[in-house]
Amino acid sequence: MVLSDKSIREELAKGRIIIEPLFEDCIQPASIDLHLDRKILIFKPPGSPAYIDVRHNMEHLNEPVEIDEGNAFLLNPGEFVLASTLESITLPDDIVGRLEGKSSLGRIGLLIHSTAGYVDPGWKGHLTIELSNVVKLPITLYYKMKIGQISFLRLTSPAERLYGTAELGSKYQGQVEPTASRYYKDFGGRS
Repeated sequence: MVLSDKSIREELAKGRIIIEPLFEDCIQPASIDLHLDRKILIFKPPGSPAYIDVRHNMEHLNEPVEIDEGNAFLLNPGEFVLASTLESITLPDDIVGRLEGKSSLGRIGLLIHSTAGYVDPGWKGHLTIELSNVVKLPITLYYKMKIGQISFLRLTSPAERLYGTAELGSKYQGQVEPTASRYYKDFGGRS
């Protein structure tokens, strides 16, 4: 069941869902608007070999940049970057989050996630978002602009193993800025 604005406010008041900072005008009928933080990871042209091997650490393919207050970052056609939400989010053991784009941004060709729209129970941290420009014109991105929204669903029972527990091998718990893929750790952590 998707939580309504009333239920979201109740969970926030109880401290079960924590969103910091939280702007009151961002609580929508069944979601909360999220904002773009200033740090972005852009992909650098690879050297040799010119492909991505998912068995190896890929952090060398990313270059951090920051969006200055009031200035735009141009996301070029076909470009893909990793960014982060301004908000830190903490979820309890019986609620999951669903990250979605803003329809107004989708209508101009800005997609905010390719696959990473699911936020597990027990999550703590800023969300890394996957920004893609699928149109033929550059799109401007601004620090603190509304970039997406998160809705919440209640589980049938509390999860037995929360995101971040050691046995799950959770790779991104507590992240505070956009984080490059750590998929290589599924292959034994080769670098």
